[in-house]
Amino acid sequence: MSKRKLTRRQAWRIQKIQDERTSRADKREDKTLEQLNHNELGTEQQGLVIAHYGTLVNVEAIDGDNKGKVTRCHLRANLGSLVTGDRVVWRDGEPNGVIVAVLDRESELSRPDPYGDMKTIAANIDRIIIVISAYPEPHANLIDRYLVAAENLGIRPIILLNKVDRIDDDIRPKLDDLKACYKPLDYEWLDVSCETEAGMDELLSYLGDHTSIFVGQSGVGKSSLINMLLPDLNLKVGGLTESTQQGTHTTTTAELFHFPLGGDLIDSPGIREFGLWHMDADDLLYGFREFQPFLGHCKFRNCAHESEPGCAIQQALEDGDISEKRMASYRYILQTINER
Repeated sequence: MSKRKLTRRQAWRIQKIQDERTSRADKREDKTLEQLNHNELGTEQQGLVIAHYGTLVNVEAIDGDNKGKVTRCHLRANLGSLVTGDRVVWRDGEPNGVIVAVLDRESELSRPDPYGDMKTIAANIDRIIIVISAYPEPHANLIDRYLVAAENLGIRPIILLNKVDRIDDDIRPKLDDLKACYKPLDYEWLDVSCETEAGMDELLSYLGDHTSIFVGQSGVGKSSLINMLLPDLNLKVGGLTESTQQGTHTTTTAELFHFPLGGDLIDSPGIREFGLWHMDADDLLYGFREFQPFLGHCKFRNCAHESEPGCAIQQALEDGDISEKRMASYRYILQTINER
């Protein structure tokens, strides 16, 4: 899809807004440098970014006498963008602290924004919880996109079917088909319900001692699940629109929560599309788990896996080692990548 051409006035307004943001950022940087030069800040300590609010982030101290204390911090302009889950070096101050360095990330979940720029969602995670529900109706292609990202990151995913108490005869066949598609591929699948509390103990066990992220459409019940797991939070929960059965956005920023018995969970805002336009065809192929044993075995190195002779992927499709549904999903995602 080509980008819509802006009018001269629209381009001027966008540039004006960007210039104003740059000016405000420069002023904040000047104030931060002034504080640093006058030694008005505390000693350096390590922290964990647990929420992001525009140009400020909430940092939790992870060492020293203030361990566990949360401080709102500015970030130095030369540090780039920070996300929930980042580990940082920061200094306390008045009224806000200042982040002075960012530690290396062990992992990061990213996606392109509508303009093609990469947007990192969370850092240092080792579990991706793909939350779907009976309603809004789940879509295999969105699940596949998250699975492709998880495979390329080497992060363990689980497909979490929420609201199983709401399954009716209309949606049950589709959910059964989804489960029949993913379980033979050794993807973990868990049925849960906030109403009946089914599967909650198993979910808590899965989350323990890991840093996980909830991803999925708006309205699938991510915030409701967190309220069940951590009742004291009382997060805002939105319902579904009656006309479309689509969810409404209630989570506006990714936020990290701790479990008393171990493990951290990042709740991310719901999205309706998870783009993979930053990937090439090889990354996409690798992201389909059942394709991996056949990669590199095609007769031709530049095989497009369509109708070329000696294509190992096509042969696997004919032999039933790759399903028609997953092959169609791969081709659709590849088409969207090529169009971009």
